[in-house]
Amino acid sequence: MSGFVEKPEPIEVPGLVHLHTGKVRELYQNEAGDLVMVASDRMSAFDWVLPTEIPDKGRVLTQLSLWWFDQLRDLAPNHVIGTELPAGAPADWAGRTLICKSLKMVPVECVARGYLTGSGLLEYDESRTVCGLALPEGLVDGSELPGPIFTPATKAEVGEHDENVSYEEVARQVGAETAAQLRQATLAVYSRARDIARDRGIILADTKFEFGFDGDTLVLADEVLTPDSSRFWPADQWQPGRAQPSYDKQFVRNWLTSAESGWDRKSEQPPPPLPQQVVEATRAKYVEAYERLTGTAWS
Repeated sequence: MSGFVEKPEPIEVPGLVHLHTGKVRELYQNEAGDLVMVASDRMSAFDWVLPTEIPDKGRVLTQLSLWWFDQLRDLAPNHVIGTELPAGAPADWAGRTLICKSLKMVPVECVARGYLTGSGLLEYDESRTVCGLALPEGLVDGSELPGPIFTPATKAEVGEHDENVSYEEVARQVGAETAAQLRQATLAVYSRARDIARDRGIILADTKFEFGFDGDTLVLADEVLTPDSSRFWPADQWQPGRAQPSYDKQFVRNWLTSAESGWDRKSEQPPPPLPQQVVEATRAKYVEAYERLTGTAWS
C-alpha cells in the first residue's frame, strides 16, 4: 500500500477545470484548452506523498525548470506558453504556475544516466547491464559510465513504481521512429545539462524527462532537471564506491528509515510527519541547488 497520506482537495478557480492531482503538481485546463500546471510544496518518498510540505519547494522546481528550458531552447522546444496567474487564482500560485501547451504525451519516462547508482546499480550488480545495455566490469556505486545511456521506464500511477524497460520494449510500445527520437533528444539534453552543471561544480548523475507531440514536433514537457527529477551531486565530494551526498530529498529518506522516525517501510502504515529540522535541511538543499546552478540568489 502507498499513495497519499492525506490527499488534498484541489482548489477551485473560475474558468479552470481540474484534471489531475499528481505527487507534486495540480493540473488544470483553461478555457483556451491550455494546461495550467501548479507545483505544490508536497514531498514524496518511498512511493508515499508525505503529510509534511517543504516550504518554497514548488516555486524552486518551477523557477529552476524555467531556467533550464531557457538553456535548452535550441536543442528541444518546450511546452511553456507563459507564467501569468489565471484570473481568480490564489496569490500563493505566483512563481509556481506554468501555462503550457496541451500535448499528446508519450507514455515513457525518458531516463538518461551518466553515472551508475540507484535502480541501475541494482540491475548492474545482478547482470552487468542496465535496461539490457551491457556495461563494463568493475563499476561501483557512483562510477562514471563510459558515456551517457538511455534507460527508459514505464510511467506508473501515484503509489506505484516506475519499471525500467529496454529500448526495444519502448520501440514496441510507441514505434521505432518515436523511440529513436526520444533517445536522441534525451541524450542530447542530458549531455548539454551535464556540461552546464559541471561548470558549476555539480555532477548530473542521472535525470528523467517527459516528452509529448505538438503535431509532428517532439516537445520537452513537465519539469526538467530539478532535484525531484534528477540526481545532482557536489563534484568536490564525489567518491565512487559509496552513496554520494546529493541535492534532493536525502534528508527525508534518511530520517524516514532511521529508528527515530519509528516507521517501518515494509509495513502498510503511512509515514509520520517530518520534524522541523528535516524540513529546514531539505528546503536548504533545494535552494542551494537552484542558486549553484543558476548563479542567482533565491528570493
